[in-house]
Amino acid sequence: MSARKAVVLLSGGLDSATSAAQAIADGYELIALSLHYGQRHDRELIAAKRVAEHLGINARFLVDVNLSQWGGSALTDQAVDVPIDGVQSGAIPVTYVPGRNTVFLAIAMSLAEAKGAEAIYLGINAVDYSGYPDCRPEYLEAVQHLATLSSKVGLEGNAPKLVAPLVMDSKVDIVHRALRLNVPIHLTWSCYQGEGDPCGVCDSCRIRDRALIDASRPDLATLVGQELYKQESQCATPVF
Repeated sequence: MSARKAVVLLSGGLDSATSAAQAIADGYELIALSLHYGQRHDRELIAAKRVAEHLGINARFLVDVNLSQWGGSALTDQAVDVPIDGVQSGAIPVTYVPGRNTVFLAIAMSLAEAKGAEAIYLGINAVDYSGYPDCRPEYLEAVQHLATLSSKVGLEGNAPKLVAPLVMDSKVDIVHRALRLNVPIHLTWSCYQGEGDPCGVCDSCRIRDRALIDASRPDLATLVGQELYKQESQCATPVF
């Protein structure tokens, strides 16, 4: 009997690595899909490779789909600065990449159908996130409906199931889940910058560092994040 297969969107960040580990725990043989979409750096793709190797994922695909050609995001346009003033609520930040998850999922659905995978795992989160519209449950439901209409397997009633195990988890919950699943957190990369070490001040670093510290794992947080956390605990105005 052949193993149940699932495609996992593996960016190299904490959330996608935890989603991959959850898929393995759920009994799937994984096919990792990483995307070079014209992001500012390739550190997360290096991390994705290392995480996949650590988790024993042998089937890996790296697809080049260059969204940087038309810009529109601080993550794909070097002329737009990555914000470092702290996480702002309410507004969608300049780190939002137009259509990114829709493009990624379209490719993932194609791969899943070609390889006979019955599920697609992704690490989107609608709780402690930066306000991206394509990280919400209603978005996922819409794409799931599309999967039933847009493919041969969908018309046959076998569309791959989109699984977002972290979608309603807080970031602290994600860290706890990662620890339970033995995710190699130290191998993951979440920083929007691509320097030698995570910057500790971009939105992604701040959210990650705070969760690690709140989950009693400050050793995995950046030194900058640890200092920001100390400052916040000493003043009324949050700096995270």
